[in-house]
Amino acid sequence: MTASRLVLAALASIRRNAARSLLTALGVVIGVASVVVMVAIGKGAEAEVARQIAGLGSNLVVVTPGVDRKSGVSAGAGSMDSLKIEDVRKLSAESLQAVAVTPVIRTFSMAVAGGNNWRTPIAGVDSSYFEIRRWAVRSGRVFDELDIRNNRKVCILGNTVAQNLFGEDDPVGQTLRLRGIPLEIVGLLATKGQTAEGNDQDDIALVPYTTVRARMAGRQFIAQLLLSARSEAALPALMAETRSILRESHGLGGKADDDFTVQDQSQIAEAARGATEVMTNLLLVVASVSLVVGGIGIMNIMLVSVTERTREIGIRRALGARRADVLWQFLVEAVVLSSLGGALGAVLGVIVTGVVASATGWTTAVTVDSVVLAMGFAVGVGVFFGWYPARRAAALDPIEALRFQ
Repeated sequence: MTASRLVLAALASIRRNAARSLLTALGVVIGVASVVVMVAIGKGAEAEVARQIAGLGSNLVVVTPGVDRKSGVSAGAGSMDSLKIEDVRKLSAESLQAVAVTPVIRTFSMAVAGGNNWRTPIAGVDSSYFEIRRWAVRSGRVFDELDIRNNRKVCILGNTVAQNLFGEDDPVGQTLRLRGIPLEIVGLLATKGQTAEGNDQDDIALVPYTTVRARMAGRQFIAQLLLSARSEAALPALMAETRSILRESHGLGGKADDDFTVQDQSQIAEAARGATEVMTNLLLVVASVSLVVGGIGIMNIMLVSVTERTREIGIRRALGARRADVLWQFLVEAVVLSSLGGALGAVLGVIVTGVVASATGWTTAVTVDSVVLAMGFAVGVGVFFGWYPARRAAALDPIEALRFQ
């Protein structure tokens, strides 16, 4: 029989038992839909991570404090208070690869304006912070050199803080208090959204770092130094130069360990991508279980079909059909059944992906590759689980098959 006749015969057999065939293919439908949905969620997560990493800044290098260890006990990454303002000055003066440098001094405070209050992180930054982070203001202005040099009592709010204190009103020109210090709001930041870890980037108040150091009491911890390279190609050179300058600044000898960590965007992105890839692969393994279950269902029903059609097989053999013809007839039927299930599953997966994205707000990405992968799985399931029933049908003795009642 030709391939087209085999497919038509398979479709006719499936149509004769439409309800049973649909229930048999249900496992494949669910498995393929699960694969499409899981891959779409994973790809969407990777795209979102890439977008957020790009939003961190332009050709960004991040320096964080090292690990503080006392009596052999580690306090965790970034726990050492090893970064100083002098490091910023030295990097600004000596670095040939850095376009801009800013410290990020972290602290917290209750922000109070009118009758409202909101506890928010405070970041003491330089005027170059906005260039490095590529973070524009929606209204007002960014800090200038006079704000930094004169320790001016000014601040720029993220959207979350502004909404909780002022509602929908533009806060620029208003006054709020941080740590009891009245600050004029000179700008409102453009919305950044959440990070991959779920942290709200818009829940922040930016203050000149000189103002934080001079006017705000409490522990002032330099959490980061941010540097921007001249180009992406210059990132490795900037990282090496930064490490050299900081080791000299901190008086570290040739064999002494760094008391800081230097990373660029690619390293940060690679770590984030690694986490999303592990999760995507785990979800794919779980989704593939449904395909295996669906394949077992196809094998069972094909074995039942062989038993039901034993006399038909005997007649075909008596009329001259070879064993290979019988084998291909049942194998193609199994593959067509699983392929139809795969097609239905792919359509269902696209629909479910849209529903999930709409209901949760997650970024999803249905790709042609994921649909082809899922369909390939479905065809493979049909071949793998259809082979044994097809071999069994082909091995039937034609005389015994004709006697079968």
